[in-house]
Amino acid sequence: MTQQRDVLLDVIEHAGEHLDADGIYRLARERDNRISLSTVYRTLALLKQHDLVDELHLSEEHHHYEAKTGAAQHYHFVCTSCGAVKEFTGGAADRLREELEREQGLRVTGMQLDLSGLCSRCVARAA
Repeated sequence: MTQQRDVLLDVIEHAGEHLDADGIYRLARERDNRISLSTVYRTLALLKQHDLVDELHLSEEHHHYEAKTGAAQHYHFVCTSCGAVKEFTGGAADRLREELEREQGLRVTGMQLDLSGLCSRCVARAA
């Protein structure tokens, strides 16, 4: 683990939001101006390979990244108006997994669920 890779992983872990490669690059450059965008992309590939980050598609053309923390499985909702990303756990998503396992005789070991629409703020603004 090089110093630059460590900076990039730290940026992802402490960002408090789902950053794309450009966002990671901007924040990392504030800490080490020697980091290039190609270093960011190479490091992201390496971090994914070692299962340290998740690459999220979030209904957009580019990817976002979040550190794997060992926390409970969670899912994402992306507001198509303001771009806000809301994480959620359990509930209907877990019931869907359980129902598929029961009905189809499956054992689901991973699940990605990304929803899109209007967040509560944008719904209120539109009303």
